[in-house]
Amino acid sequence: MTDATSDLRDDRVLLERTSTAERVADILRTRIIEGYFRPGNRLSEETIVGDLEISRNTLREAFRLLSHERLLRHELHRGVSVRKLSVADVIDLYRVRKAVECATVRALVAGQPGIPAIEAAVVDGERAADAGDWQQVGTANLRYHQAVVALADSPRLDELMRGVLAELRLVFHVMSDTRRFYEPYLARNRQILGRIQAGDGEGADRLLAVYLDDAERQLVEAYTEESRKDAEPR
Repeated sequence: MTDATSDLRDDRVLLERTSTAERVADILRTRIIEGYFRPGNRLSEETIVGDLEISRNTLREAFRLLSHERLLRHELHRGVSVRKLSVADVIDLYRVRKAVECATVRALVAGQPGIPAIEAAVVDGERAADAGDWQQVGTANLRYHQAVVALADSPRLDELMRGVLAELRLVFHVMSDTRRFYEPYLARNRQILGRIQAGDGEGADRLLAVYLDDAERQLVEAYTEESRKDAEPR
């Protein structure tokens, strides 16, 4: 009787390359979430290959993975660049956020594991604001929302939110005055945290729903204004 697993030995190299590509994709995704790569930035294969000491094939597989996540875009003869999102993307991302985040907090119970991670993200955001580091405030804010979803204890939701939050960071670049955008949400993050700490899922849900509606409206208005300016004759 033939051992069915023996036919997989020839795929070891592919497995190793794919695993490495996934790790590289995770590094680049994290850089996007942290705000280092902006929409439209071209990604240099030569630079990334040299910095990470990986093969071009591995990097191209990582690029393919991130393109599937709608974070990168490949154009013939122009290479790979960070994707620019649209108003429709913003609306869809917030549709997902409202469904996932609000459902998560509605179901929470007092003393639930994972709350310390939310507390830490709130403190990190406040410290970054005190230091005037608004890019770091944005990163802390995204980690706050990742920690909120982690309350659901669902690896699938965690994976979904990593991609959603990476896309959101690309959306946030449309806000030219980052302090004006991020600062009001620091207090609101702490307010929602208070409801979560108290085990008040319904209260947290109400605050979060309004929070997300407000953020969506601001971003849609900013995208609309940017599109209007782009359409004006030069």
